Amino acid sequence: MWSWDGFYSGGEWVEPTGSSSLDVVSPSSERLVGRVPISTSDDVDKAVSSARRAFDEGPWPRLSVAERADALRPLGDHLQARADDLLQILVSEVGAPISGMAAIQAHGAGFMVGMLIDQAMAFTWSDERSSLVGGRTIVLREPVGVVAAIVPWNGPLSLTLIKSIPALMAGCTVVVKPPPETPLNGYVVAECVDRLGLPPGVFNIIPGDREIGEHLVRHPDVDKVTFTGSTAAGRRVGGICGEHLKRCSLELGGKSAAIVLEDADPEVVVAAVLESAFGTNGQQCFGLTRVVATDPIHDRLVEHFVEAVAALRVGDPFDPATDMGPLVAERQRTRVEGYVQSGRDDGCRVEIGGGRPDLSTGWYVEPTVFTGVDNSMRIAREEIFGPVLSVIRCRDEAEALAIANDSIYGLAGAVFTADVERGERIARRVRTGMLTVNGWQVNPNAPLGGFKCSGIGREFGPEGQSAFTEPKAINLPA
Repeated sequence: MWSWDGFYSGGEWVEPTGSSSLDVVSPSSERLVGRVPISTSDDVDKAVSSARRAFDEGPWPRLSVAERADALRPLGDHLQARADDLLQILVSEVGAPISGMAAIQAHGAGFMVGMLIDQAMAFTWSDERSSLVGGRTIVLREPVGVVAAIVPWNGPLSLTLIKSIPALMAGCTVVVKPPPETPLNGYVVAECVDRLGLPPGVFNIIPGDREIGEHLVRHPDVDKVTFTGSTAAGRRVGGICGEHLKRCSLELGGKSAAIVLEDADPEVVVAAVLESAFGTNGQQCFGLTRVVATDPIHDRLVEHFVEAVAALRVGDPFDPATDMGPLVAERQRTRVEGYVQSGRDDGCRVEIGGGRPDLSTGWYVEPTVFTGVDNSMRIAREEIFGPVLSVIRCRDEAEALAIANDSIYGLAGAVFTADVERGERIARRVRTGMLTVNGWQVNPNAPLGGFKCSGIGREFGPEGQSAFTEPKAINLPA
């Protein structure tokens, strides 16, 4: 069992002011796998105060970008040295299969640190512009200040880095709140950061529940909030930030559509959709959970889906042969099962799945494929966050496009067709933040984020780096 007694705050390990602890339970074995203390509002205040002092009085914001890069690069090596520990922890607390997303996160953490640092080094931190009234203007990108990073439970390690490294490279100081369901990997990150010898208060990590998260968001010394989570929680965070005129980035939910045209390759479609919709056990915000298939290919495509899903192995996430593990918590399984029942109540057909696998422990749900789905139904409109796929039949390209855009979300999407130019033309008309033609991918060099209720702002690429800066114009005489 992994356990820690304190928090990383002000450049050192400190004892909590409260006595409560958080038990981390494996979603597959239902056994205790870790324990960490729960922070109080006093703990949050101390962490934010240390971050505030580090930003206002410390050297970090006044270092050059290259100096900050030199200070942070060893973090990648430290994380790589702990990759095996991180993998065991992620499988234990998230339940993600050891051969899938957990391995990508654990063994890719060092690479991600280097990549994010390189993106910051390539970012345009200042430029000079001519003035219409004479003289010249220098435009600087300065650090936004103290950043509160609130991390989700489904991709905690990668999201901690995606939020923290660009903020630190900008010269900000950071307070990370890991999720209560999966906090253990964040402590390994803190141990690795501690080895860097950064100025006290530059990086802090304090676990807590939703109440502690709200206290952190409301804190007057926090200048910027970066949040990944549900749309409902994002509305709350955004509302608080709006009250305080606090900067925020919100990466929220999705109900992304895969448009499948009559000339698409069914095997290509199924491979991409299942990777996205059932990855992390169906708990990925950018999963392609609506398959909008034109009539000529619909039936053949469903056959391919049923065959592929039947071959998936659901079970122990520590078994390298496992394709899909459990949901993160019992409450999450109850939520997903409620949506499955809703689909049945609406008259949809369960082509495969719809129940629980025959396993003695764990919060498992069978990977499920629905047909006969209308886009007005709950299972087509609401984010389920579980391994449930809705296949929607449509007449043609025009109707497929209309269905794809008929959503409050706009996070990701895909178009499948033998004609790549046609696919690109359709992709340009889908109101969503990220699309792939004939596949599904996240490009770390391109912005990740959503339209509409899928959020505000972007991560990755220069757009993600810019999110932690404020532009300043300095006008100079000729």
